Amino acid sequence: MAEATATQSELVQDWSSDITAFKGVPWGKAMMWIFLLSDTFIFTCFLVGYMTVRMTTAEPWPSPSEIFALSMFGSEPIPLILIAIMTFDLITSSGTMAMAVNNGYRRNISLAVKLICATAFFGAVFVGMQVFEWSKLISEGVRPWENPWGAAQFGSIFFMVTGFHGFHVTCGVIYLLIIARKLHRGDYDNTDYSIIEIAGLYWHFVDLVWVFIFAFFYLW
Repeated sequence: MAEATATQSELVQDWSSDITAFKGVPWGKAMMWIFLLSDTFIFTCFLVGYMTVRMTTAEPWPSPSEIFALSMFGSEPIPLILIAIMTFDLITSSGTMAMAVNNGYRRNISLAVKLICATAFFGAVFVGMQVFEWSKLISEGVRPWENPWGAAQFGSIFFMVTGFHGFHVTCGVIYLLIIARKLHRGDYDNTDYSIIEIAGLYWHFVDLVWVFIFAFFYLW
């Protein structure tokens, strides 16, 4: 009997410590932070693996300014122009998402829904540009096992990391559209609309990861 009581007391203390640690934090937000932390480890492993391969390969690494150059309106190829547009697009989407969160807490839900849809639109545009980038590289001979500009490992690492990030952006677009629809229907009218901030945490994480990919793949 005494042993059962002690076990029950330990269980209560365990739950109490959780409540203290997450006091005032919605479980949805706490779980999103835990998910993003685990995702951070995955992207970190990818980028560390990329740096290791690049620094140890015996063959010359392809020059980003040559590979990712793009001709516009018959002009000479402009280095990284498409990547610059993609980066600006994602930064803009972060701004619209931040405004959506602000308007959600102000209970201006109509404008918040529009801003979330705008964020999803920018995300879809980003994915479209990434598809164009992939198709261009594939048409020029880049494969996961080879490429015409140097180290064969370039293709596999590039498609893996950018593809994994693009998958996150695609999931984010779908997630934002679902949230926008539920907000429009009034499913969250009896809440504090923290769901918008939770979605914003995911979206800002995706944008932040792109900053590191941009630095490591396109500027290094």
